[in-house]
Amino acid sequence: VLPFPSQVVYNRVGKCGSRTVVLLLRILSEKHGFNLVTSDIHNKTRLTKNEQMELIKNISTAEQPYLFTRHVHFLNFSRFGGDQPVYINIIRDPVNRFLSNYFFRRFGDWRGEQNHMIRTPSMRQEERYLDINVCILENYPECSNPRLFYIIPYFCGQHPRCREPGEWALERAKLNVNENFLLVGILEELEDVLLLLERFLPHYFKDVLSIYKNPEHRKLGNLTVTVKKTVPSPEAIQILYQRMRYEYEFYYYVKEQFHLLKRKFGLKSHIRKPHPRPEFFIPSPLETEEPMDDEEDDEKWLEDIYKR
Repeated sequence: VLPFPSQVVYNRVGKCGSRTVVLLLRILSEKHGFNLVTSDIHNKTRLTKNEQMELIKNISTAEQPYLFTRHVHFLNFSRFGGDQPVYINIIRDPVNRFLSNYFFRRFGDWRGEQNHMIRTPSMRQEERYLDINVCILENYPECSNPRLFYIIPYFCGQHPRCREPGEWALERAKLNVNENFLLVGILEELEDVLLLLERFLPHYFKDVLSIYKNPEHRKLGNLTVTVKKTVPSPEAIQILYQRMRYEYEFYYYVKEQFHLLKRKFGLKSHIRKPHPRPEFFIPSPLETEEPMDDEEDDEKWLEDIYKR
């Protein structure tokens, strides 16, 4: 019997399918009897030292088993004397994430015509209807760094340097993925993410895929789709690629790790033909070797993860 992790944290990245996953978690928490701890704070990902201590204290004293979810950059529980929980997360193609957020802030989703007005009531009309190409090509703050350096800080952590686009934050984020995250999935392959979560954390995610595929749940999921999205010009897209080069290096690193996990557990899935890689400095990664059959069995690997 595998050790049962009684503390799980999903520090969900914005516009990476997290509302869909939280809908699933609400159903699963009732079905399996774990404590789903959510937060009403959606726009404070960076915390002071005192705020970190307070949040970690509140999370750690929650009724176990719990799964805590909030938009927040990685928290190091052990730094403040707490037990480090099991972390999970999901990311997506950085440009697609940015575009989804850009239009969601302006026009909301299918849950309500006035949803966007509630979220950004003070946004001026000229800003709300700002053409995405103008925003990118004319270097508006919303379409430039550091605003575009978004995904990496969720994995790098609360250190001030985690907010600065560069190698330091990138490498620290990779290290945390390896040492503190049980799974970082790819939204483009969500069904495989759910399959692995069900395999790794059955006390929380058993039957998640069948619930996700249920037609009634699909209707709810469709209400969270951002509306009025348009595609920028090829020139604007290329500029975004250049500005988000560290985000893409991280994304492809995580994707390689995710595919390695899938192969390790014999998961073969039909993946849509990927978009060609953006043309900038990041080299194509070497083909990851297949893991050796006798390297270690699945249960031993999971047990080691839980012991971290």
